[in-house]
Amino acid sequence: MKLKHPKFTATRLNQLIDDYFIHIQGEYHLEEKSTPTKSTKKAIDTKIWDRQPEPATITGLAFFLGFSSRQSFDEYETSGKHAQILNRGRLRIEAEYEKKLHQQPASGAIFALRSMGWNEKPEERSPTDPSSKTLKVKILETGPTPASNEKEVSL
Repeated sequence: MKLKHPKFTATRLNQLIDDYFIHIQGEYHLEEKSTPTKSTKKAIDTKIWDRQPEPATITGLAFFLGFSSRQSFDEYETSGKHAQILNRGRLRIEAEYEKKLHQQPASGAIFALRSMGWNEKPEERSPTDPSSKTLKVKILETGPTPASNEKEVSL
């Protein structure tokens, strides 16, 4: 079944993806709060969140872009007109999860990255894979013969 997709230009899609990553940072304003102390009354700016930050997610991006389902987003990402732009959006989300691997605990980020196709084990390459070819080096000349003992060395 062919799913319905929102219509985008490349520029508009790039802008919407950037807007999504700005949106998830949340919104806040600063309020001046005075903290009375014995020596001085000092005012400190405090962040007051109007909209809390939220994590980057594939579903969140799809919803923000106007897709009606995750399947519709996935279909457009694999065969749509601007698939490469959506792939970059997905890559930005993966980068956010990858940053979380350096925090404790990282189990949620590991789970998310595995579901995005990451694997702990390196891929085994077949012998016919061009990147697995080995280079044979034959040494024709090594230079001067090494000394067999200290007496043969002259400075």
